[in-house]
Amino acid sequence: MIRPIVHKRPDRPQVALAGRHAQLTCGILARMVIVEAGTFAALEATLDQQRQVVTRRQLNAAGVDDVFISRRIRRGLWLRLLPGVYAVDAAPVTTEQRRIAASLYAGSPSQLTGLNALHWYGFRYAPATDRIHVLVPHETRRRSAGFVVVQRTRALDDAPRDSQQYRIVSPARAVVDACRALADLGTVRAIVAEAVQGGHTSLDALDREIRRAARSRTALVRHVFAEIIDGVRSSPEAELRALAATSTTLPAILWNTRLRADDGSALPTPDGWIAEAGIALEVDSREHHSSPDDWARTLQRHNILSQYGALILHFTPKEIRTEPARVLRVMERTYLSRMQSPISISLSAGAPY
Repeated sequence: MIRPIVHKRPDRPQVALAGRHAQLTCGILARMVIVEAGTFAALEATLDQQRQVVTRRQLNAAGVDDVFISRRIRRGLWLRLLPGVYAVDAAPVTTEQRRIAASLYAGSPSQLTGLNALHWYGFRYAPATDRIHVLVPHETRRRSAGFVVVQRTRALDDAPRDSQQYRIVSPARAVVDACRALADLGTVRAIVAEAVQGGHTSLDALDREIRRAARSRTALVRHVFAEIIDGVRSSPEAELRALAATSTTLPAILWNTRLRADDGSALPTPDGWIAEAGIALEVDSREHHSSPDDWARTLQRHNILSQYGALILHFTPKEIRTEPARVLRVMERTYLSRMQSPISISLSAGAPY
């Protein structure tokens, strides 16, 4: 049998196909590099200012479409921080980047407040938080998302601090807003005391903010503010004051009152002063005795007051918190003992400092 001759089409060389594919791939990659280079050149200043955080609107304005954004996120090259807000690197997100992202998400004229604002001011006793509390005008339609808590307000702070990329409310507003969200009296005491003692704000400014907030979740901060007005300057002092108030034996105690000698010279100010018995109460925390100089100053205060006939009782914050019955018993017994014998006190008390 004669087989028919079949003319086969010669196969295309595999090497040629591979070369063509490589050329196409290289061309696409080259164009992507050019596009990305141009994109980042256009956004370079913005990214530097915003710590590598950028919004979808800013990217779109620079010619970056949503497909490109999605592709970068899927590949793990970018991070989606909030709706429409991205970090253009995959490094761990810093607190500063979160603040910038929160401000970009909320839009202008938003203001950062609450605990995170206190951290920005350097408060040591504000509880740690990964949330960022943002105030926006009441008419703004923006919901809380991710780590951002959005609160609409009819009164933005009239004295915010500008950090270029976001605005922070004044210390007084931040203190009151933070305390309104807290439920622990001790924490509120620590924050308010630090605000006053640390010179972050004044009593007048705190009073204005408390009055502005009226009675909307301000019970704790109003209570602590009243303690501050009475002379209490720290959370342990407030606890000692509350403990002394339960006694049916002790008289009224003056807190952080100015003492003067008979000749008018100023004397050290004790934390608490029982005038009729000449008893000074001192709350000795480790924070204020962390160095030999601190301890020397405490001894000097003790010796000066003793020279004028005062008796000084020292308590630690731990004692007040864990052994309140014993602390109260010591104060009462000392008071009764002093009142049973004639005492000579050559000093007078004035208003709280």
